Amino acid sequence: MATHFLADLHLQDDRGQLARKLHAYLAGPAHQAAAVYVLGDLFDVWIGDDGSLPQHRATINAFAALAAAGTRVYFMRGNRDFAVGEDFFRSSGMRLLPDPQLLDLYGIPTLLSHGDLLCTDDHAHQAFRQKYLDPRWRRRRLRLPLWFRRVAAAWARRKSSRDKARKPRHIMDVNGDSVLRLMHEHGALQLIHGHTHRPETHDYCAHGEKLRRIVLPDWRPGQTGVLVVDENGCRTLWLD
Repeated sequence: MATHFLADLHLQDDRGQLARKLHAYLAGPAHQAAAVYVLGDLFDVWIGDDGSLPQHRATINAFAALAAAGTRVYFMRGNRDFAVGEDFFRSSGMRLLPDPQLLDLYGIPTLLSHGDLLCTDDHAHQAFRQKYLDPRWRRRRLRLPLWFRRVAAAWARRKSSRDKARKPRHIMDVNGDSVLRLMHEHGALQLIHGHTHRPETHDYCAHGEKLRRIVLPDWRPGQTGVLVVDENGCRTLWLD
């Protein structure tokens, strides 16, 4: 059976077009997979299980149904949904993955990551990443009143949009040296990640070995794709 990978859906609630596409995928093609990996930013923002679970209940239930049917479902935190907690995992049936995670993918040592740890030229984002990776920082944030977290999340999204408009494009992409260093450290021949919203396959040669980096498609109207990997290789399943 195949293994499926997806990332960067940025769902805002259960009512949107992208959420409906995801629900149809989870009820259909995902059942043909042995495992489904969600590599971060499934949600556009997650202010805590208490505030975000209700508006994504149908999505959570769809993942839970897939897991109950026997498909292994994994979730890696992204920079938008780093605050998912125990209630999320208990309700969805998903299993938390560290970032990065190495696995044997049909005989190929493959490293999985959300991808933002590779954007090392973006110093401001790396500083934020160090915060959201800290469980103590997350706990302090989640103790704030729900109304305040909603306001803070809306402000953060606006600020992120302004910052992206001002940053040079290359800063928000991965750093090539960081990619090769991380793959070498983990003994990986293949890397699968999201975050950059630049779906493409990149081939490298380093230390006498051929390496491959696969960037998952971000989801948007007219572009909803899942990477399907099996013993025959990789392909993108387009859901439109």
